[in-house]
Amino acid sequence: MKVALVARSVFPLHGYGGLERHVYDLARALADRDVEVTLVTQPPSGGEDLSAASIHPAIHAEFVPYLTFPGAGRRGTTVLDRSTAYPLFGLRAGRRALELVRAGKADIVHGLGASVLGYARARARGSATAPLVMNPQGLEEFGATDPSRAPLKRAAYLPLRKAVLICAHAADAVIATDKSLEAVVLRHLGIPRERMHTIPNALDLPAIDAMTDQATVGEVRRRHGIALGERVLLSVGRLEASKGFHVLLRAIAAVRDHGALDGKPWRWVALGDGPYRPMLEALVDELGLRERVHFLGRVPDGELHAWHELSTLFVHPTLYEGSSLVTLEAMAHRRAVVAAAAGGIPDKVRPGENGWLVTPGDASGLAAAISGAVSDPARLAHYGLAGRRIVETEFSWTAAGDRTVALYRALLG
Repeated sequence: MKVALVARSVFPLHGYGGLERHVYDLARALADRDVEVTLVTQPPSGGEDLSAASIHPAIHAEFVPYLTFPGAGRRGTTVLDRSTAYPLFGLRAGRRALELVRAGKADIVHGLGASVLGYARARARGSATAPLVMNPQGLEEFGATDPSRAPLKRAAYLPLRKAVLICAHAADAVIATDKSLEAVVLRHLGIPRERMHTIPNALDLPAIDAMTDQATVGEVRRRHGIALGERVLLSVGRLEASKGFHVLLRAIAAVRDHGALDGKPWRWVALGDGPYRPMLEALVDELGLRERVHFLGRVPDGELHAWHELSTLFVHPTLYEGSSLVTLEAMAHRRAVVAAAAGGIPDKVRPGENGWLVTPGDASGLAAAISGAVSDPARLAHYGLAGRRIVETEFSWTAAGDRTVALYRALLG
């Protein structure tokens, strides 16, 4: 089976994010199942000498230029770039996929978001023979992941939204990444129910286990002076308003003031960087949390997994969300989770089984959940084991890769 996998970006060619990591894992899962994968994406960013072989030795890449305006990528330019340069890239990348189909190099075209626009238009006209699978991801351009700003986002993202709708309506199958997002996909894309298939964004558990090195865990513990028995609250994500870290800081201050963390040393560690960091640093000083809060920026994979091993509890206070791979990674490390009930998170974090859910933006609810969690070490351990089981049975690429290939085969008849 030959698949043209079309995406705007992929790890490690274009940085590390939810989309980039998903495409990386998907491409590897397909290649491991003897699917011939041609990755259609933009050239590697930053002038790095990277190729598709850095993803998997069996993957071939076709690079399509991503042409945008000077200064794109700076703060405040994201919406403009995605509403102009991204659909144009989708036209070019989709046409490249069409060339692969016509040359007999692709039996299936699998596109992420609007990246497959050129192929979708050909498919709609009946001039493209290979079935089209489309994954719309978080539907941010519809305001789906941020209902409070939906009208604003719908206006700003009008060109991109139209491009995504063209792709969805031309697709033979549209993938929803979580059961809790099925209604969102149907409502915003307006596709028949029978064309929607739910296949979750997943984790490569063997890779995560291989990157979890006890020597690195010990080195990180020594470097940061983490005492035995110290309680570490961990969060991972880009430092921007949507991630809700300002809400978590107020919750942590409330937990401290009520003495729920007394008795043992404790700290909150945030891994990730972004434009909101100065505001968060100022709030830390305002709340008197300077000795308890550590913003460590982006760290190498080995250190990221070491921090999961050192953590007591994973806290994800996001205000809105798509699928949330960071939550799954914490669960893979057998850590209980306190998270906001946003996006696809309720599919993963299940109250009474592996964690606690709170209303997005509710600092008091977040404080209560954290207080209850850290007061019961036995329950934390039990929840952590349950979280690992959930990932193994429902959110690993062992399951998701098989389901994706089964979908391809069904479409090919």
